[in-house]
Amino acid sequence: MTVRPYTDAELAVLRDMPKTVTNPRARLTYKRGNRQRTFEAEGENGARFSIYQRQNVKRKNSFSCGIELVEDDETRLMLARYNGPSHVHGDIVFRPHIHRATERAIAMGRQPESEAEETDRFTSCEGALACLIADFRISGVAVALGQTGGSFT
Repeated sequence: MTVRPYTDAELAVLRDMPKTVTNPRARLTYKRGNRQRTFEAEGENGARFSIYQRQNVKRKNSFSCGIELVEDDETRLMLARYNGPSHVHGDIVFRPHIHRATERAIAMGRQPESEAEETDRFTSCEGALACLIADFRISGVAVALGQTGGSFT
């Protein structure tokens, strides 16, 4: 299914909306050389979100955390990805970076979150998730950050 057009203002509302995780003890799974867990969250207006945390088992700098909006028809809009320094992305050479959905990318038919900017806000998978949690106003994910003995790494 195709993502409907979103304006930058609508994307900002989705980012700034408080969200609460509904499965805070999401189980760790292993898939194709990665360990991953996926959290589900709800926004204050009933909006549904899926949040993932993924780390390559062999390459510590290969990680990604992301959040997507889950529409009523199950169409998904990736709002942001927080990636480790494992690859080159345009002018960003082996540095952590953040992808965010933009109105422009959606209108051009590209991946909504195709644009990225370099960051020094995180250097680990847990750090990336902490930034995503802060930026997207998410509560209820303490176990994923190792704060209650359930460290991801």
